[in-house]
Amino acid sequence: MTLLDVEDLWVKFPTRQGIFDAVRGISFTLGKERLGIVGESGSGKSMTGRAILRLIRKPGIVEAKHINLEGTNLLDLTEKQMRSVRGKQISMVMQDPKFSLNPVTTVGEQIMEAYLLHNKSSKAEAYKRAIEMLEAVSIRDPERVMRAYPHEVSGGMGQRIMIAMMLIPDPKILIADEPTSALDVNVQRQVLNIMDGLVKERGMGLIFISHDLNLVSEFCDRVLIMYSGRIVEVCQADKLHEAKHPYTQGLLNSLPRLDDPKDHLTVLSRDPAWSDAPSVRG
Repeated sequence: MTLLDVEDLWVKFPTRQGIFDAVRGISFTLGKERLGIVGESGSGKSMTGRAILRLIRKPGIVEAKHINLEGTNLLDLTEKQMRSVRGKQISMVMQDPKFSLNPVTTVGEQIMEAYLLHNKSSKAEAYKRAIEMLEAVSIRDPERVMRAYPHEVSGGMGQRIMIAMMLIPDPKILIADEPTSALDVNVQRQVLNIMDGLVKERGMGLIFISHDLNLVSEFCDRVLIMYSGRIVEVCQADKLHEAKHPYTQGLLNSLPRLDDPKDHLTVLSRDPAWSDAPSVRG
C-alpha cells in the first residue's frame, strides 16, 4: 500500500549567481516501510523532508508534478489545510530534536498541546495520553518528566520526548531527520528500537534521513542514496554494501571497519557526470 507518492520534486533558492537547485527532480514512493535517505551534507536529504511538509519558506520554491498523500496532492492544499496534515498525518522529528522543544514550557504542556491541537478532548484525556506516550518511548517516572522543563532532561530523554510529541497525534508517516546524530551508541540503539516498535505497531511509514550508511543498512528496509540533489541509486537496505554506483561505493569505502582495518581510508573521488545524470526513481 502506497502512503506517499512524490513525483519530480524540485526545491530551488534564488541567489545572486542565479537559481540554486537543492533538490533536482526526484521521484519516490513510500509504503508501510522504513525508507532510508542517505548522502553527504548538502545532498538534499533534509530539504526533501521539509518540502513534503511544505516547510520551505520564501524565497525558496517547491515544485513537483505531485506530492500525493494517499491520493491527495499536498501542493493543492491551502496553508490552513496543511496545518491539519502536519502532525496529524505526517510528523517530522528535526535534527537534534531537544532544541526543537520550547525552553520556557514544561514537557507535559508541549506534548498535551500536540494532542489537543488535533483532537477534541479534555485536558485530563490529553494528560493521560501524554503519560501513555512517554511510557511508550521508555521514559521512567513520566509524571515527573511531565513537570520538567527541557533543560532539566538529558539529551537522550529529550530525543525520546520529541518522538513522543510527534507520535501522539497518531500520524500515518513519520519523517525522522537524523534524530539520533547527537546520541551515544547505547542511547541511539534504544531510540531506534523504540521508533521501530512504534512504526510496526501502528503500521506507519517512516522516512529515516541520515548520513550513517551502516545505521541505515541495519535499520531500514529500502535506501535512497542522494548526491547533489538527485537520487543516484536505490538499494534494499540489507544489500547496501553490494551497491553498484561509484558514489555509494566511495561512501562505503570511506568508513572505518573493524573487520577490515586500513592505515588510510579511501578518499572519495567525484565524477562531474554524477551531477548531470538523471535521477533514479525510488
